[in-house]
Amino acid sequence: MKEVSIYTDGACSGNPGPGGWGAVLIYNGHKKEISGRVEEATTNNRMELTAVIEALKALKEPCKVKVYSDSAYLINAFRQGWIDRWQKNGWLNSRKEKVENIDLWQALLELTAVHRVEWHKIKGHDGIFLNERCDRLAREEVAEAKEE
Repeated sequence: MKEVSIYTDGACSGNPGPGGWGAVLIYNGHKKEISGRVEEATTNNRMELTAVIEALKALKEPCKVKVYSDSAYLINAFRQGWIDRWQKNGWLNSRKEKVENIDLWQALLELTAVHRVEWHKIKGHDGIFLNERCDRLAREEVAEAKEE
């Protein structure tokens, strides 16, 4: 199984507002950058999830993947078992409220069923080059979304 590292980030101008996401995929010394935007009002959390979804969708075969993100929302959902509890509770959170972004969580679950994913929380804006690159990609997409 190929081993891929993926760094991701999402951004918004306002929350909600126009959004962007960026990802850097690394395999065997090769680097691929991808990014995208949402022009209508979206949230930072949706962009964080979208970045990972799009990065995993870019993989052409099942892989062992290390995902690096500064989003506690994303990482904790998997590492602390929130997503398992949400599913078990009919997509209700601990306050018995409907979980936000169910569509994206479900898409992410489908992709994590294909790949073996390890989740790594990194500190944002802490000089980690690839995280900073993803942030720049996401912010460039936000700027483009605001212009359109």
